[in-house]
Amino acid sequence: MTPWLPFEWIAATRFLREGRAQSLLIIVGVGVGVSVIVFMSALLSGLQSNLVRRTLTSQSHIVLLPQEEIARPLRDATLGPLLQKQAQRLRSIDQWQQIRSHLSQMPEIAAVSPSAAGPAFAVRGDANKSVTLIGIEPEHYVRIIALNEKIVTGQLLLSAGEAVIGIELARDLGAGVGDKFSITTSNGATDTLIITGLFDLGNKGVNQRNVYVGLRSAQTLLDLVGGVSSIDLSLHDIYTAESMALRITRETGLQADSWIKTNAQFFTALNSQRISSNIIRFFIGLSVAFGIASVLVVSVVQRSKEIGILRAMGATRGQMLRIFLLQGGIVGLLGSFLGSTLAWFFLAAWRTLAVNPDGTPLFMITVEPWLFAISAGGASLVGILAALIPARRAARLDPVVAIRG
Repeated sequence: MTPWLPFEWIAATRFLREGRAQSLLIIVGVGVGVSVIVFMSALLSGLQSNLVRRTLTSQSHIVLLPQEEIARPLRDATLGPLLQKQAQRLRSIDQWQQIRSHLSQMPEIAAVSPSAAGPAFAVRGDANKSVTLIGIEPEHYVRIIALNEKIVTGQLLLSAGEAVIGIELARDLGAGVGDKFSITTSNGATDTLIITGLFDLGNKGVNQRNVYVGLRSAQTLLDLVGGVSSIDLSLHDIYTAESMALRITRETGLQADSWIKTNAQFFTALNSQRISSNIIRFFIGLSVAFGIASVLVVSVVQRSKEIGILRAMGATRGQMLRIFLLQGGIVGLLGSFLGSTLAWFFLAAWRTLAVNPDGTPLFMITVEPWLFAISAGGASLVGILAALIPARRAARLDPVVAIRG
């Protein structure tokens, strides 16, 4: 007996040691449940982060556009009043400099980048491709879309007369870094551009369509002198994009399209995946709780005489209650340590086996330390809650009846 340890702790650990086989089995059961929960959580988090990262590789979190023009009434003597849509033309955002300054001061927004974009044709020799001409300020744009990190050949240089194009468009034009091609916009403006870099954003359509130039060059070619056609935003919390878009629309009157709205089906799939994963984790935790409770109920029945003797010697109902609650907490804590270790080995095996043909990881899985801390605390709490019914049963045993059997 160690006098500095509480009586409840001594009795709880002794009961666990006496039923080693039962204790070991339930600890292993808890460990397996915790390992599955930790592994699933890390895997799902890595998978969703990878999907979101790939989705947002070539688009901003929020895009601000001018409000749609109202259709004009058109009267016809035979058909009556009709509505005629406005002609398709590029429109600039009014007072965009002030709007950019206002947005830059909002703490939720990480970066703001104006751009001027419109349709054009890229021509080189006999090759003629329909493209989207995008004028940007590189120092601001790379904080939203890491275009500088996606350059596979050359550099991100966008001075006057320079452009960066995708690898697919370069293949279609038969051009490379240092070559020239002509760009012609819908209003008839033409310029000759030098290719300073080739990018790969991981999206064939974007690589085949986008042509990046300096903002001033695009403003001149698209007849948007001094104006911009859109403002791209990056947020600190990407999942607040829709609420932020609604707020910005109210404050600025602009049309704000979030990545959540643009990729509605994808976001719905992510939510469904998250909900199904939480349901699976809940039932795993429930099965672990029932396992702990069943073992402790058997322990109460098997040790009814010992409980009766302890009560006859002066042990209170509160002490008996705490003894079995401690057993549940100890089983949960030891099981969480075992489960965290198993989950670490499972994740290490996944990183080794789940690789692309070139040897790179299929997707990155980052295991946060808080995940293990939460699993340890959660398993201990589940153990204590599962032990509540057996503990109350042990506390209510009559000493005389328990000793007589």
